[in-house]
Amino acid sequence: MKSFTEYMTMHTRNRRELVHLTPTLKTLLERSDITEGFMLVSAMHITAGVFVNDNEPGLHRDIWKWLQDLAPAGPDYEHHRTGEDNGDAHLKSLLIHHEVTLPITKGKLDLGPWQEVFYAEFDGQRDKRVIVKVLGF
Repeated sequence: MKSFTEYMTMHTRNRRELVHLTPTLKTLLERSDITEGFMLVSAMHITAGVFVNDNEPGLHRDIWKWLQDLAPAGPDYEHHRTGEDNGDAHLKSLLIHHEVTLPITKGKLDLGPWQEVFYAEFDGQRDKRVIVKVLGF
């Protein structure tokens, strides 16, 4: 079994932002020289996440609205008593989750017809890391 690891630095312009990762992940897969296996993509920060869904702007707006409805920015979260103002970002990360595992078949990401991979930033405008680990043959 072979392995390949890449650390990506994410630095969003906005505090909350979606970053389309699929094209970058395809390039990393090519560099890995692995044709059968799995790719793990994991946000290495507690106020960010990674998910798979459709690359459609209306859906992206729906996702942001849904997250804002469930974990609104601004309320007096107990976490804010520590001097932070990002309690909602931690909760949004729990809803999205921090990682995905993607199958690799015949040297390609084996995604469904509308599936794309996204990094979701909930408290950005600073450097954060994402690990990409490819395992297989």
